[in-house]
Amino acid sequence: MTSFLDLGVPADLAAVLAADGKTEAFAIQRDTLPDSLAGRDLLGRGRTGSGKTIAFALPLVARLSASSRTTRAGHPRGLVLAPTRELATQIAATIAPLAAAAGLRVTTVFGGVSQRPQEQALRSGVDIVVACPGRLEDLMKQRVVQLDAVEITVLDEADHMADLGFLPGVTRILTATPAGGQRLLFSATLDGGIDTLARRFLSNAVSHQVDEESVPVGEMTHRVLVVDSTDNKTTLVRELASGTGRRILFTRTKHQAKKLAKQLTAAGIPAVDLHGNLSQNARERNLGAFSSAPEDGGVRVLVATDVAARGVHVDNVDLVVHVDPPMEHKAYLHRSGRTARAGAAGTVVTVVLPEQRRDVKDLLRKASITAPLEDVTAGAVNELVGERAEHVRPAPIVQQQPQRQAPKQRPAGGVGAPPARCSRRPRPAGQGQAQGAGRGQGGGQGRRGSQGR
Repeated sequence: MTSFLDLGVPADLAAVLAADGKTEAFAIQRDTLPDSLAGRDLLGRGRTGSGKTIAFALPLVARLSASSRTTRAGHPRGLVLAPTRELATQIAATIAPLAAAAGLRVTTVFGGVSQRPQEQALRSGVDIVVACPGRLEDLMKQRVVQLDAVEITVLDEADHMADLGFLPGVTRILTATPAGGQRLLFSATLDGGIDTLARRFLSNAVSHQVDEESVPVGEMTHRVLVVDSTDNKTTLVRELASGTGRRILFTRTKHQAKKLAKQLTAAGIPAVDLHGNLSQNARERNLGAFSSAPEDGGVRVLVATDVAARGVHVDNVDLVVHVDPPMEHKAYLHRSGRTARAGAAGTVVTVVLPEQRRDVKDLLRKASITAPLEDVTAGAVNELVGERAEHVRPAPIVQQQPQRQAPKQRPAGGVGAPPARCSRRPRPAGQGQAQGAGRGQGGGQGRRGSQGR
């Protein structure tokens, strides 16, 4: 057992983790902390759930706390870039108690919410900014924030940044930070231009890769169930959703997610949906309902598109169901990573129609997953469902539309800001997109403010 104190983490920060039940470092933390705490540039590779957030939060807070420099208004000293609002919010929530123990302030910056509270937070002087690239660039252009004082920059889930088309904006942002600052880059892979990014911005970097065997998964069991018709698929999915534990059901389209959540709720299995068409208030409400403990009245089923595959980290998800198998193996791994996190056990089920057998076999091969295709049996379903929850009449809050709040009432700039996607995919050049919008989160002006940014 390696403790955080053994790795050189300051005692006050180790105490914060211990109070949350975190006393033993995971592999990626054991490997990276000695180098990152010493100020080295670092490239960390490991899949979701490996403990990357704490691996970079600790050196970020520890080194800024030990620095002799002071924070000026609009000039943060620590910067974390994340691809989605959900992830940015959760990163900030992890950093916040560590920062509080060190006397540092944290805020989030992303689109889809009013810009004004973010401006106010930055102008009041925050030490650490956790941001999505587009809104951050907007604020930089407006001179609300400048990155010339940034001592430590973290880029989290860089491969997802590349998948979403963020790398041009990330490059501009990193260029705006001091060349001599420490930079920590975390990614599951080095494709999609990440290797180029690392070569350009990391100096004498040390590289650490966490093997899959060392990632703290209790037991991730993969099952592939073949059904002979769409009707039987519908019945199977309803059965899989009826257990007492938390479960996430993934569909391919927004329409399917919304429809399935309504069908389950009507059948006495309260469910909420998460996809790109939801308003900010609806995202906050649905994620809050799913994240609260089932015994406290939270819904047990989240029906989501791939928007949740990376950016939503909810503890104790027992089951992930690929209602619609994803198009490629990366999406399969990211979706599946919502369960069996940080030592907990979990099961991943893929529902397959006969015409999908060949594609799913190919998908599993590329994902290096060994799981036989099984014809559905009552015994298999009962085993996967476990104890069944009592069917209930849906609570009104699950279905009612949230009231629109005035912008000043929205929690837009702090650690508790509601999660949502960072932005839409950028339009090709020449289609009238405002300069600098890119995949940005919007400056709250003109049409961009209506695009869910």
